[in-house]
Amino acid sequence: MTASEIPGLYQLDLWLAHPVTIQVGRLGRFLFPAGRYIYTGSALNGLERRIARHRRRHKRLFWHIDYLLEYARIQGAVLYPTRERGECALNAQVLARPEARVVVRRFGASDCRCAAHLVYLDKPIRWS
Repeated sequence: MTASEIPGLYQLDLWLAHPVTIQVGRLGRFLFPAGRYIYTGSALNGLERRIARHRRRHKRLFWHIDYLLEYARIQGAVLYPTRERGECALNAQVLARPEARVVVRRFGASDCRCAAHLVYLDKPIRWS
């Protein structure tokens, strides 16, 4: 297995410089406030490949996050190599923070029961 094929979970630290209204595929049209977001996802076919795709500027818009990445910038990514599907538990840790809130319900969470896998933060967080 090459480094690009290592499966796992990841969290993107995103910065949106200005508020913007975005049509997120069939999910709908939403106003995203300016500020910091954390997106939690899984890449069971390869972490490095998934992060590289997210960083590409020109791509087919497929996942909810692709629509936001047309406007937001990736500030960093935290990778969690694993074969387990634990993105909901990882996302719950971010949602539990007092400064966290969901801006768009179901964003990135169409295949689970989470409120969303995109969390807006009123202030920056420190990664542990």
